Amino acid sequence: MRLLIIEDNQRLCQAVAQSLRAQGFAVDTATSASDGLRVWRAADYDAAVLDLMLPDGSGLNALKEMRDRGNVTPVLILTALGAIEDRVRGLDCGADDYLVKPFAMQELIARLRALLRRPGAALGRTLTLGSVKLDTSARIATVAGTQLDLTRSELIVLEALLRNQGRVISKERLAECLYDFEQERSANSVETQVHRLRKKLAAAGADISVRTLRGLGYLAS
Repeated sequence: MRLLIIEDNQRLCQAVAQSLRAQGFAVDTATSASDGLRVWRAADYDAAVLDLMLPDGSGLNALKEMRDRGNVTPVLILTALGAIEDRVRGLDCGADDYLVKPFAMQELIARLRALLRRPGAALGRTLTLGSVKLDTSARIATVAGTQLDLTRSELIVLEALLRNQGRVISKERLAECLYDFEQERSANSVETQVHRLRKKLAAAGADISVRTLRGLGYLAS
């Protein structure tokens, strides 16, 4: 899953990004409202973390613009503005949650996971296809009850495939799930991760297949 952080404190921004990447997310960052909007318009995100006091204006203006465009990305406001009227304004402008600085990183991650678990959001508690199960919160995959030893990238690929089971997912979309804008990627990086995942599923006796549809993408069934 891919997240966006719009926060002008670069040290805090990188600390949050690093913690979320350690949880298996791809994370893009921006340090101003204008840069945040530019990035937000360019990619699909599963959730966004938004500061309100940005150097070129209020984060609420960016939120309003995206909501006016019909963008329904879950948004967590992260700000030092903690008065009741600030919270109400943020939620009324389209935010889904509100967290006041200073904060505990564990709470930020838990709140994001809660947003992503809401009906229609990106994070389901457990995904199942045949004998394969993936606990998206614990980041544990099993085949017939036996845990698979998967890398972070392999878990991300498996999650994307299970969320799209029975439907083709393009190589480009898988790349978006795997890598943020700051990460380098080779031409064969997605193919490599899918190949490794296939081998581990087969070795574990999984009763599902991951097919390559040339020119279209991948299909798990």
